[in-house]
Amino acid sequence: MTEAKGASARVYEENIRDIQNRPGEMRERSRTFAVPEKLGEALAEIPEGTEMTLDVRLESVHEGILASTKVQTTMSAECGRCLKNFTTPFQVEFQELFAYTPTEAEEYGVHGDHVDLEPPLRDAVVLALPFQPVCRPDCPGLDPESGELREAEAVVVPNVDIDPRWAALAGFEAEDEPDSGGTPESTRN
Repeated sequence: MTEAKGASARVYEENIRDIQNRPGEMRERSRTFAVPEKLGEALAEIPEGTEMTLDVRLESVHEGILASTKVQTTMSAECGRCLKNFTTPFQVEFQELFAYTPTEAEEYGVHGDHVDLEPPLRDAVVLALPFQPVCRPDCPGLDPESGELREAEAVVVPNVDIDPRWAALAGFEAEDEPDSGGTPESTRN
C-alpha cells in the first residue's frame, strides 16, 4: 500500500480508544474532507475531490461500537432524460454495528482502537444513488425522432399517420346524443 493510498484510507477511520469496552459511553464528531476516490458508477456518482461532511455518533454497546452516520455531499450526474450533466446535494444516513469479535464474514469489526467507516459508507452511498437521475422532475427529455432537446413548454403532439382506408371516417361525428327515451331524434316521425 502506498503512502498516499494509506492516508486516503484513514479518512474514514474513527478512533474509539476512549469508548471501547465501556457500554453506555458515546461520542459525536462532525468533520468535512475531500472524497479520496470516486463513489458510484454509471449516471450518478460522487467524484473524487468532492467535499463530504460526516456527522458520526459512536456508541459503545456490549457487542461492539454502534456507528450512526449522516453523509452530506454533492452528487454529479447525467440526466436520464435529456443527457445534461448536473450536480445536486446528496444526503444519506446509515447505522452499523462494528463487533468486537465478528462472527460472520458480512459483519464489520473493530480494528484495534479504531473502526473503518469506509465499507458501510460506500455501501450506503452507492445504494442510495439514483439509477435514473433527472435534472428536474418535469424534464421533457429528448425528442425520440430528432434527438433534439425538447422545449419545456412545447406540447408534444403525436404525429399520427391515418390509414387511408379509414380516412373517410374522420369526417363523421356524432350528431346528437340519444334522448332519455333511448331513441335518436333523427329517427322520430
